[in-house]
Amino acid sequence: MQILGLYNYWIFIVLMMCGFYVVISRGNLVKKLVGLNIFQTSVFILYISMGKIAGGTAPIIVDRDAVYSNPIPHVLILTAIVVGIATTSLGLALVVRINEAYGTIEEDEIHDQSEEDAL
Repeated sequence: MQILGLYNYWIFIVLMMCGFYVVISRGNLVKKLVGLNIFQTSVFILYISMGKIAGGTAPIIVDRDAVYSNPIPHVLILTAIVVGIATTSLGLALVVRINEAYGTIEEDEIHDQSEEDAL
């Protein structure tokens, strides 16, 4: 029964494996970016889950015997979300430039065209 109580860690594992599968199995560059975002979201869930303490409150000292949750993981996740948005926008900009240069966003077609250009 304790395994069911840790459902957020199961969600983390499922999302991480789904994101990883999309990254390694798809040839479309936009789909790879979506897979990376799913993978990144799973890491966010993991850090937020580790930062929460059952029965913990905000770290505002009112009572010396109270249990407090650590706010650092939540602050780090806010920073990671901003970095993730910037990384995704840069990745999408690169996909647009690759599409302009090669006429496709499929990884194998780009690889074939670059090999033909090298010969």
